[in-house]
Amino acid sequence: MSQENQQFENTNSVDNVAILKRPQENSFTEILRFALIALLIVLPVRWFIAQPFIVSGASMENTFHNNEYLIVDQLSYRFEEPARGDVIIFHYPIDHSKYFIKRVIGLPGETVLINGQTVTIINEENPEGITLTEPYANIGDKDNDVTTTLKEDQYFVLGDNRDHSSDSRVWGVVSREEIVGRAFLRLYPPTRASILPGASNFNN
Repeated sequence: MSQENQQFENTNSVDNVAILKRPQENSFTEILRFALIALLIVLPVRWFIAQPFIVSGASMENTFHNNEYLIVDQLSYRFEEPARGDVIIFHYPIDHSKYFIKRVIGLPGETVLINGQTVTIINEENPEGITLTEPYANIGDKDNDVTTTLKEDQYFVLGDNRDHSSDSRVWGVVSREEIVGRAFLRLYPPTRASILPGASNFNN
């Protein structure tokens, strides 16, 4: 093989290596760019709009079961107030590092009376009081006698599984600033997947 041919082959070899490297470098750049874009989208969503939670415990049975996977809507309550019947996630008032899931029963400015298994709400629309009908609740057998008047930024919450729930009957009310959001999606298990799981509307 002549020296001229050897030089030609060596040149081709170098060129081939260069050609092979370019797509790899471009691929890495694209992956890095995609990862940065994903972070710019996902992190604000995670912090300000929605985030995942896993249910732990039996306090909301049979509405929610242990280990169910939820997506929590953190955005809606920036534009509207929690309503009676909403299932909310909030910082445990005694320890803000923990999160609880309960149902809103009493709204700011109302008085909540619990007599045995009966829950009565007194407000401007119902000065004589209205007794709640709670088809979602496992009322249980324990007697409860609680009277709480809420301030303008306070909510009274209860677990649906009343005999197995630590809630406002035990440790008091939840402040507006402690509320993280409402249960928006139940993703797991797939057989129980739903939008606004557990939500219950009340007229008052």
